[in-house]
Amino acid sequence: MSRHFAVLISLLILPMVARADDALSGANTGWILTSTALVLFMTLPGLALFYGGLVRSKNVLSVLMQCFTIACIASILWFVAGYSIAFSEGGAFSGGLSKMFLAGVTLDSLSGDIPETVFIMFQMTFAIITPALIVGGFAERMKFSAVVLFSALWLLAVYAPITHWVWGGGWLTEMGLLDFAGGTVVHITAGVAALVSALVLGNRKGFGETAMPPHNMTMTITGAGMLWVGWFGFNAGSALAANGSAGMAMMVTHLSASAGAFTWLCIEWVKYGKPSALGAVTGMVAGLGTITPASGYVGPAGALVIGITAGIVCFYATLTLKQKLKIDDSLDVFPVHGVGGILGTFMAGIFASSELGLFSGQGLAEGMTISKQLVVQLIGIGATFAYTAVVTYILLIVVRSLVGLRVADDEETQGLDVISHNESGYDL
Repeated sequence: MSRHFAVLISLLILPMVARADDALSGANTGWILTSTALVLFMTLPGLALFYGGLVRSKNVLSVLMQCFTIACIASILWFVAGYSIAFSEGGAFSGGLSKMFLAGVTLDSLSGDIPETVFIMFQMTFAIITPALIVGGFAERMKFSAVVLFSALWLLAVYAPITHWVWGGGWLTEMGLLDFAGGTVVHITAGVAALVSALVLGNRKGFGETAMPPHNMTMTITGAGMLWVGWFGFNAGSALAANGSAGMAMMVTHLSASAGAFTWLCIEWVKYGKPSALGAVTGMVAGLGTITPASGYVGPAGALVIGITAGIVCFYATLTLKQKLKIDDSLDVFPVHGVGGILGTFMAGIFASSELGLFSGQGLAEGMTISKQLVVQLIGIGATFAYTAVVTYILLIVVRSLVGLRVADDEETQGLDVISHNESGYDL
């Protein structure tokens, strides 16, 4: 009798255990853990090396140090309040503070079918790379203290609220904005902030008068390769599952990067007679940044068009900003990331449609047409651009009043490695 009773109890309990286990997906958790490492790899060492090689040798260590320090600051602030502002329940424009210091997050807390701790870490890596991208706009001339203070304030006042708008249940989520992995949240915000920073700080000494070529293209290409590989975690990881959506996002990401790089070098080949390594890696980043918002919605053929368009548009945007407008966005953050983010967010509204034959994507929401979707995309682009520009400008003025923004002229001439850190990148 006791044996039959035990069997009966087992039959009742096992389905409940199975349902509990099914709530957490080991496959999805494993993929997002991997993606988290890949996205952090994009900043450290990827972006740090990419940017470090692009500046002059007297400033290489300062750029590496800024990327490294921003990673530390962003991680701590994400724990303190950033995650709560971005992803806790709140209003249309900002989350609340109910998850400050990750209150309520336990070993068993889930976000969908993955541990909430894994989701927090994955999103933290996005919060790290976005302010680190801005470094390219003010490289070689901003005080280290200003970089630290500005990056901290910007993360909480710009990045976290806009993340809530788009991914945290805010007003752009409700409107149906298509931004799979950060066209608005990452690339437009970073690009616009870099442009505003360049305008407020002013050009580097000698800009437009003397050549300021990259000091180490080997370092830059190495960093670019790391960015390309890491971007698979950035885009495919944003599916938050090990599924077909992640697979397609990885495919279209690679195609767009390839098309962007090849298009840029071909333009240089025709225009200047020789393709450059700098052009190839810059085109790659343009292709990656432009496909980012569309990566979960478009098909391979659409991705190829997006990558080619990114190579063309971002190439001429870079020339226009530096040669015609004479704005010293040192490492081309706005024309590559900002313009790419705008372009990709707009084109997502077209190539996501399932009615374009070979160029069809995964389909728009029920009742949504391409024209209606493009209106939503334009609203998202415009709101992100305007909010970022205004708040970034205010933050720069505040930081300038507190610690100053720019190093003195003689310090800029000597280089930030020695001035800011009493070290040099090379022992010459």
